[in-house]
Amino acid sequence: MSKVTHISSQTQFAGLLKSSKVVIADFFATWCGPCKMIAPVFENIASQLARDNAVTFVKIDTDAQKDIAAKYRITAMPTFLLFRDGNEIERVQGADPRKLESLVNKLVKEAGSAGGASGSGSGGEGSSGSGGADAGGWWTGAAAPRGYTDITDNVEVLRTELLNVDDAAAGNVRVLFGGSRPTGKSEALSASAADWVESDTDEQLMLFIPLQSIAKLHTLQITSNPTDDAARPELIKLYSNSPHNLGFDEAEDTLATQEITIKPTDWNDQGTASIPLKFVKFQNITSLVLFVVSAQDGAEKVRLDRVRLIGEAGEKREMGKLEKIGDEQGE
Repeated sequence: MSKVTHISSQTQFAGLLKSSKVVIADFFATWCGPCKMIAPVFENIASQLARDNAVTFVKIDTDAQKDIAAKYRITAMPTFLLFRDGNEIERVQGADPRKLESLVNKLVKEAGSAGGASGSGSGGEGSSGSGGADAGGWWTGAAAPRGYTDITDNVEVLRTELLNVDDAAAGNVRVLFGGSRPTGKSEALSASAADWVESDTDEQLMLFIPLQSIAKLHTLQITSNPTDDAARPELIKLYSNSPHNLGFDEAEDTLATQEITIKPTDWNDQGTASIPLKFVKFQNITSLVLFVVSAQDGAEKVRLDRVRLIGEAGEKREMGKLEKIGDEQGE
C-alpha cells in the first residue's frame, strides 16, 4: 500500500499541515517527464519514513490544484516542499535524487523529533546512560564519545547499498540510518514494515555508506536485536574510501582498513555496540564499506537495526562525487 496521500482539495492539505508534525509535498504535473522519473524515488522514501500523524508524504497535481500551487509559488515541476508544524522550512526544485536527499536527511531528524512527541514509544525515554533520545528527539543507541558528535545525517542515504539482504524478511537498507528507536520486533507483516535488515543466504552482509562531506570517523555504533533466526555480528571488516560497494570476493582480496571482533560484552542494554576506530586511519573519509564477515555463535543469519557514525564532518562536497583518498592517512 502506498504511503503517499494524493491531495484533492485545499481543505484536505490544510488539515494535514495541522495534524502532522512534518509534511513532505511533491508538486508535480501529469505531463512532466522529470516528475515521472523521480516519482518512484519519492514513493520509496515515503515507504520507509512515513508515520501516522507524524510524517506525511503528499503529492499535489499543480494543474488540478492551481490554488495550492499559486499559494506556494510553484514555478517549476517537480518541486518538493518540507513543512514542519505547518510552516515551510525547505524547498528543492528538480528531479535530481541527490538534491532530494538533502531534504530526506533533514526529514530523518524531524521524524525522530516527531516520534518523541507522538507518544508512540519510538523515542520518548530521553537520553540517559547508554542511549535514548537527545534534545532534538533523535534516538541514539549509545552516547557519543566526549568531543565528537553523531554525523549519520551526512550519509548519502539514496546511494547506500546492501548486498545479501533478505528482501522477503527485512526492510530497505535506508532504515539503518533512521532517527527512530528500533522496534526490536522479530518479524513483520511485510518487508516494507520491517525497520531492520537481515542477511539472506548466509551470515555475511556488505554495506556501502557514501558520505556528503569528507569526515573524520572516531566511532562506529551498531545496533542489533538478535532473534531465533538472526544473530548479532561478530567479526566485521571496514574499508575506507571505496567509490562503490565491494563484492564479497573483492573484499576477501582487499586489505581492510580495520578488522574488529565484537564481543558479547560490547553490547549495551540498548542492543548497541560502540566500536572505536583507529582514528589516524579514518581522517579523510568519503565513504565506508562495512563487511559483516560472521555472526555470533556461528549463526547462519545476521541482523542489523541501526548504524551510526560518530566523528567530525567537514565541508560538504558536490553530491555524488567520490574521490578516493590515497595513502596519506598513515598507519
